[in-house]
Amino acid sequence: MTARARLIERASGAFLGLAVGDALGATVEFMTPREIRAEHGWLHDIKGGGWLRLKPGEVTDDTEMALALGRSLIARGGNFDPAHAAQEFSDWMRGKPKDIGHTVRRGIVRFRTTGEIAVPVNEHDAGNGACMRIAPLALATFGGAPEAVAVAVFASAHLTHNCVLSDEGTLAVVRMIHAGLASGGDPGGVGDIAPIAHDLAARFSSFAFRGKRRENPSGYLPETLQAVFQALLRTDSFESALADVVNRGGDADTTGAIAGTVAGAVYGAGDIPKRWLKRLDPAVRRACADQARRLVALSPGYPRS
Repeated sequence: MTARARLIERASGAFLGLAVGDALGATVEFMTPREIRAEHGWLHDIKGGGWLRLKPGEVTDDTEMALALGRSLIARGGNFDPAHAAQEFSDWMRGKPKDIGHTVRRGIVRFRTTGEIAVPVNEHDAGNGACMRIAPLALATFGGAPEAVAVAVFASAHLTHNCVLSDEGTLAVVRMIHAGLASGGDPGGVGDIAPIAHDLAARFSSFAFRGKRRENPSGYLPETLQAVFQALLRTDSFESALADVVNRGGDADTTGAIAGTVAGAVYGAGDIPKRWLKRLDPAVRRACADQARRLVALSPGYPRS
């Protein structure tokens, strides 16, 4: 496999992994691990249902917002244009999605009302809504200068969430995706992402994830990433990581989406179970794969020859 083909395969894994994790976890969103065991045993198949009453393979706002961001990035040649991205989010919300977070809705309404492309700083806006949708920006910025990547990531987050914990957690996930994309096709590449998780936890104690298993994680990003980091670093395949994280319950569509994005970049699209890809909504599957190829081709790290 050429370097270019390998990179596209990892990028496709990241975007498809997001959608698969979203669709898998949505079934048990807001359930406790005990409730999951009682109803599903060990959830390992995409079933639909859940509180949103989804069809099997249907996705939620996590994937839909990522695709909206991806459309904006592609339209702008891979460059992040906050006003354009905000308009894509506004258009998405106008379509009356089944699910949308309060902080996300507030940020979009603010943009519609004022035209402002950054919400005010708010230390309480440490939810996971900015992180869940970040996959397309990670693909478009692969190989970019670290300072420029951070500027783009923070600007994207600030459309709806302007909080240091949201900023730093989201940037850490982008760095993990980049590490997976750069890992050269070696299997079991979690060793490349572990230092990023440990560095984040060392700088911000709220992200500390060693020790007790994080179950029933909320939408608070530190809890979300504690569950995601534990699942990624204590498993050795895409399927085992995703099953581990969604069976913890809580905000399972988003822990599934974030873990799926990173695991997809680490292990590649070929490691995503075919039964999950087959179950995924066909239009979503095609859109994720198409955007992944186009976005990574626009990135500074894409092999040009």
